Amino acid sequence: MGEQRRAFHTAEELRIWQDFIETTEELRSELSSRLHGESSLSPGDFAALLALREAQGRLRPSELAARIGWQRSRLSHQIKRMERRGLIRREKHVTDGRGAEVVLTAEGREAFRNAWVPHLRAVRELFVHPLTPDELEAAGRIAAALRDRLRASRNS
Repeated sequence: MGEQRRAFHTAEELRIWQDFIETTEELRSELSSRLHGESSLSPGDFAALLALREAQGRLRPSELAARIGWQRSRLSHQIKRMERRGLIRREKHVTDGRGAEVVLTAEGREAFRNAWVPHLRAVRELFVHPLTPDELEAAGRIAAALRDRLRASRNS
């Protein structure tokens, strides 16, 4: 049994993998479309604003990148776009003048506040409601198992 879990041995396993990829892409696309349509925020904007909000409005770029699981170069481009739109600003670190922090602006707080409820409603409609409580719990276990495996392989 253990060996069967390590590689595609059947067409069924490959079909399940394809279904997983196609469904997650459709889900991400629909959520992204709704988020942008209702708030003009991208998923990247939303992720960064959420992380900043949870951190009382300021983080070093490296901390922000770690919280949202991005490489620093990707975050750097995102920060520039968000800064141009007034959602965030860069400031010198409050205790270490050599470093910078990404700071949530009043406009960023307002944009996040306006996007939060519609986004959660869309997540519930598209992800939570179609699943039974057991299926939702299983989805959580599957996501955790995959995430743990990926993190373990990166750290080894």
